[in-house]
Amino acid sequence: MGSDHSRLRTASPADLRAEIRAGRYAKHTAGLGAGVLQANLAILPESAALDFMRYCQRNPKPCPLVGVGDTGDPILHTLGRDIDIRTDVPAYNIYRDGKLAESVTDITDLWQDDFVAFALGCSFTFEAALAEAGIPMWHIDNDTTVPMFRSGIDTVPAGPFGGKMVVSMRAIPEDRMDDVYRICTRFPYAHGAPVHAGDPAEIGIRDVGQPQWGDPAPVPPGHVATFWACGVTPQVALENAGLPICITHKPGHMLVTDVPEDAENPVLSAA
Repeated sequence: MGSDHSRLRTASPADLRAEIRAGRYAKHTAGLGAGVLQANLAILPESAALDFMRYCQRNPKPCPLVGVGDTGDPILHTLGRDIDIRTDVPAYNIYRDGKLAESVTDITDLWQDDFVAFALGCSFTFEAALAEAGIPMWHIDNDTTVPMFRSGIDTVPAGPFGGKMVVSMRAIPEDRMDDVYRICTRFPYAHGAPVHAGDPAEIGIRDVGQPQWGDPAPVPPGHVATFWACGVTPQVALENAGLPICITHKPGHMLVTDVPEDAENPVLSAA
């Protein structure tokens, strides 16, 4: 029987990863791993790894790089104790020739000796700080995945990688907007402050009720549709690159690390 999300809210990062590795939990990780950095995932052949690293360096808001594995090594030594990237993410998306081929919960059989794993900071980290400040988030309260949209904002290309920025949306009470910017600025490795607040059309989003990823969330009266750079952006860049194979996390299903969420340098901060 699978583990329950509510029960795992108080689990340690190591215990949470153990549940995921054992196949007992395969849902989203929003609201889990309090106090530590969650990470988006990209795995690709070494032949494309340097260009992808350049892409992340040129686009730090949507692609805040927090960890890079060694070629062929699935253990992410800098992000925590005994993290096996093949098993410790609840769900993975497999892309072949730039197209989503399947979603799986374990990539042990797909791992290649030339794979390089990249971990990128995730918005779930700053959500914990917003919740602690009493700022509600509809998707957490309703156990859904945050809505994500392909925006009209261009990223800076590198090699075969490029495309539009993906953004995540949360409806924020008007009187808490200053608090949101102040809090999120503290987390540059978790996308930092919002990239836009207000009319979604100004960043190319026609219908805020129809996200491309995640679940719809309302924008009630007295709230502002607020958008952050999102770690699905590199997935779009990987699709556009059309690599023979690459692997990402399934949106909303993150790697929970041992790195403190407010770390100034994640590489040096794993517990």
